[in-house]
Amino acid sequence: MAGRVVLHGMWASLYSKRVELALKVKGIEYEYVEEDLTNKTEELLRYNPVHNKVPVLVHDGKPIAESLVIIEYIDETWKEGPRLLPQDPYERAKVRFWAGFLQQQLFEAMFAVIKTEGEAQERAGKEVHEKLKVLEEGIKGSYSGGSPFINGNSMGLLDTVVCSILGAHKIQEEVLGVKFLDPEKYPTVTSWVTALAELPLAKETMPPPEKVAGLLQFLRSKALESAAA
Repeated sequence: MAGRVVLHGMWASLYSKRVELALKVKGIEYEYVEEDLTNKTEELLRYNPVHNKVPVLVHDGKPIAESLVIIEYIDETWKEGPRLLPQDPYERAKVRFWAGFLQQQLFEAMFAVIKTEGEAQERAGKEVHEKLKVLEEGIKGSYSGGSPFINGNSMGLLDTVVCSILGAHKIQEEVLGVKFLDPEKYPTVTSWVTALAELPLAKETMPPPEKVAGLLQFLRSKALESAAA
């Protein structure tokens, strides 16, 4: 499908990065607008008046907000190219469920590790491992091949979500001093994340390690300052 496609995003936004991945998997040409979230453009405020946040995809002047909504829109609008969600309704439902689990539970638990220290951080770390255990068992039970790739080695919606959250786990672990992915405890999830991180599109799209490390250090210092105030 033709038409002008513009993505308003931000380099450090995991939500923006998963949309970028989806666009690249589908082979869709798009313009990219880097937003400064401390000085948002008038276009962003107009296109997403509810949240005033990235990402926003603008297709032929029509804005779509929220990363998972955008990815589904992309898949439904551009039929050509690899599928981002399965055609089978039950399989689609599973993808949506695990994408929600990753975003609402695992990511929130990981963010709690960033903004705490001492015993609070230890508790948050235990919660991350509880979520990872659920994910490990769920993926093994839901995907007999051990990976929810929709089309062989092509990323789907669920892959873009896990890549955005866990793709930089080694840097996260180094900066935070907390081990997340243990290949002995979570072999399926670890091999899945490793395979995703090695895909050329992921390497091309995700921010460089030094920028991720700097961002994590900044978020952590700000969170701890706020907690001490």
